[in-house]
Amino acid sequence: MKLSVIIPVYHVETTLDRCVRSVLNQQVKDGMEVVLVDDGSPDRCPFMCDEWAKKDDRIRVVHKDNGGLSDARNAGIDVATGELITFIDSDDWLSPDTYQPLIDIMGNNDILEYSIAEKLQLQDHVYTNIHEYWLKEKAYAHTYAWNKIYRRQLFESVRYPKGHIFEDVYTLPFLLRKAHRIATTAMGSYHYTQNPEGITANADGQGLAQLLEAHLTSGMPIDDLYYMYLVNIQIDVWEQMRGTSIILPKRKVNTNNLPKRHKAKGIIHNILGIKSLCRITKAIHCVKAPSH
Repeated sequence: MKLSVIIPVYHVETTLDRCVRSVLNQQVKDGMEVVLVDDGSPDRCPFMCDEWAKKDDRIRVVHKDNGGLSDARNAGIDVATGELITFIDSDDWLSPDTYQPLIDIMGNNDILEYSIAEKLQLQDHVYTNIHEYWLKEKAYAHTYAWNKIYRRQLFESVRYPKGHIFEDVYTLPFLLRKAHRIATTAMGSYHYTQNPEGITANADGQGLAQLLEAHLTSGMPIDDLYYMYLVNIQIDVWEQMRGTSIILPKRKVNTNNLPKRHKAKGIIHNILGIKSLCRITKAIHCVKAPSH
């Protein structure tokens, strides 16, 4: 099955070559196309993309006005011709021999999620129930677009929402609802680069509120552990917005279902409520903060 690799490109002069090289070094038996989407980058990236296209006929370049990450991914999806689609961010890279073993595993699965070096180690498993995948695999905590391979047909009526910071959280549930089989594997290795200047790393209270809203409107089930994951996001939203935004609906959690690190928060939440938990957590943070 032919693989389309979509790489959004914006302001990544120092990492683009490493990323593209790691993709082109992959050996894919049934063919691979690499779609470089120049999202109106103001630096040398447009020129670099065109130079790569001259060197390798597997590369296609799309130049467009700046529209953000979602818009760039969508532009790549629009021109992709492979039966399979995957993404890689242009400041990340792949280990050698990553794609072909994953394609071999893909089989009749609709989505395959693979491991992220030093960040996420998955086990080999196949899910035919998307809710089980979401909760048991804790997929809500790693909704990333880029460590997955998808069947092209899943995107026939699905695109990433333009203007949203945490676009992956909005989109993955829609793809899952169209999928019949989701597989995870320990194979493969995606190398993620933490960008301290990136959008998600610098999300403010409004951005984190968007993240929480995406989870709450996803239509996916919420168990006690997932709820506590959302509680932590709510605490961050409340702190960054100076105590003015409570979005998470109240729910009594069964603290017996929680690991030790969440039990205290769960008990306080059940007794005093989410707003009091936010205040207590902020007070603890203030005490722990170093004095100047």
